[in-house]
Amino acid sequence: MIVKQIDIGWQIIHQQAHGLLAFQLALCWKKQLRPTHWVETLIALTEHDDGQDVWAERNHLTKAGAPLDFKILEYSVEQCRNMIRIGLEKSRWNALMLSMHTTFLYATKKGHDKALDAFLDEQLQNQQTWRDACVASEKEADYAYAFLQWCDALSLILCQDLLPPEGRRLEISKGPDGKTYFIYQQPEGAVSVDPWPFGQEAFTVHVEAYQVPQLSFTSDEELYNAIHDCEVVQLMWEFVKGK
Repeated sequence: MIVKQIDIGWQIIHQQAHGLLAFQLALCWKKQLRPTHWVETLIALTEHDDGQDVWAERNHLTKAGAPLDFKILEYSVEQCRNMIRIGLEKSRWNALMLSMHTTFLYATKKGHDKALDAFLDEQLQNQQTWRDACVASEKEADYAYAFLQWCDALSLILCQDLLPPEGRRLEISKGPDGKTYFIYQQPEGAVSVDPWPFGQEAFTVHVEAYQVPQLSFTSDEELYNAIHDCEVVQLMWEFVKGK
């Protein structure tokens, strides 16, 4: 979950909803710059946070009983395996993208956990196997994953409300073309990206957020019920090409 404290309690965005927002952003990318295996890449982007722990016991709570933000949960090898398994049931390209995502996220943690080390070593072999099966070069796979990661990063900036005020620029990440992209807010409130990577000069994206009027919980079941009984708001962003 992506968790933000607000006046009444918590604003919660499910990570799967963040994936759907990333999908919306990806659809607006310039057509001539799309990666290979376009449909499968979009599906991988939508599902790159799937395989989450079940709603049971206190899997989604901090020790203090607050909703557990995704940044606090360091990693779960089981969740990674579940995510890749789900992707593989669709296609080897989906599994390749998701496998590369786990490598991107956790390669720097190698050497501290034997289970994670074994998982990461396994993914390097899997990635070679799935690239060969898809008749794709390493360059093509790297481009597609960089595209996925860029859309993921932009979606997270929006979901975490990290857009800086007063027109200041925030780096998103390097895109698949190797360029560094920045997000900023225009004076009239619209959002822009520089350089502009989209095929349209203006578009709108959205995500659903849950407004939970309670600070702490005793169990996942209590939090789950509170989420599904609370007000749901739609957060929207208008993107407009800068002048």
